[in-house]
Amino acid sequence: MWETKINPFKIFELRCKNTTYFGIGAINKIGDILEDLKKRGINKVILITGKSSYKISGAWDVVRPALEEKKVDFCIYDKVGPNPTVDMIEEAVEMAKSFGAQAVIGIGGGSPIDTAKSVAVLLEYKDRNARELYEQKFAPEKAVPIIAINLTHGTGTEVDRFAVATIPEKNYKPAIAYDCIYPLYSIDDPQLMTKLDKTQTVAVTVDALNHVTEASTTLVASPYSILTAQETVRLIAKYLPVAINEPQNLIARYYLLYASALAGISFDNGLLHLTHALEHPLSAVKPELPHGLGLGALLPAIVKTIYPYQAEVLASVYEPIVPNLKGVPSEAEFAAKKVEEWLFEMGCDKKLSDFGFSQSDVDNLVDLALETPSLGLLLSMSPVKATKEVIKKIYEESLYPMK
Repeated sequence: MWETKINPFKIFELRCKNTTYFGIGAINKIGDILEDLKKRGINKVILITGKSSYKISGAWDVVRPALEEKKVDFCIYDKVGPNPTVDMIEEAVEMAKSFGAQAVIGIGGGSPIDTAKSVAVLLEYKDRNARELYEQKFAPEKAVPIIAINLTHGTGTEVDRFAVATIPEKNYKPAIAYDCIYPLYSIDDPQLMTKLDKTQTVAVTVDALNHVTEASTTLVASPYSILTAQETVRLIAKYLPVAINEPQNLIARYYLLYASALAGISFDNGLLHLTHALEHPLSAVKPELPHGLGLGALLPAIVKTIYPYQAEVLASVYEPIVPNLKGVPSEAEFAAKKVEEWLFEMGCDKKLSDFGFSQSDVDNLVDLALETPSLGLLLSMSPVKATKEVIKKIYEESLYPMK
């Protein structure tokens, strides 16, 4: 295929609403980015990251010297967890304010970059707080500049206008989407992802798979969201097994990262629906649950639910994983089982019961899906009406493997 004709060391600019530097060695573009910030009068930044990934990945080996060379002062907030909370955001905002940060650099996967986006908003709206932001008490129109240095091939947050955080006392995990939180610049460098272990590799990639499953089947899906979905699934099917078996394979990481970026662009245009709306309550209740694995547990039941309404689209999108589907509603259960078989083969083999959920949790999960701010919009985009009964059945069918 044509992928072999591409030089992965040639950095190209992926232009959507922002500019993403993409390719092996793209991390070295940080110097140019900092130079641009300096021209904008920005001399102080806060870095938002997790405890260690920014060092383990090798990103910090390049970013720190660049900051020092360009004489950009910085402080570091490195307490972002796998499912960031509004309290983490508030803590980072206070550090940024005290330091006088004029821009925000997020280094990590979805959690640090989403946190960085949130901090960037609250540095402009100093009289507001993170709970008000995520409970949608105001709609921001501005944020300080955001730079995203991406360390996973899953979330797509480096190319989109979305961010997520948990309000722990309510078990709410809302999403926000505003034009002001598109990163100014992003870096997608596959060499920063070779340290992801097998579980992380699978989890983040399943996140991208869910993005396009939803974006291609929402009520506002377009030829563009479907086209990007098709290419995303083709690349995932081809390169995820390679990355699992050869973690250092840069070509596999390159194309999984490209698939993730495409998926981010796909759902930035087509939006999301059931899988993300139903997963957010899971990882809000159990913050230790990796987002992608929660999505993987739900995906087969959701494919079964929506397939009769989007059979032709899903048959086309899933062709690389479930070949020879005819695109007729009667295939729904077959398609769902084949998707689950593929997930299990990739190592995404846990269902909700494996994560500690049981039938007794279902009603609470349903209520959270219906009550959490912003999730109602996602549910309204579903190709099948997301009634309480539909949501409950999906959770129940996701407790154990399909029979």
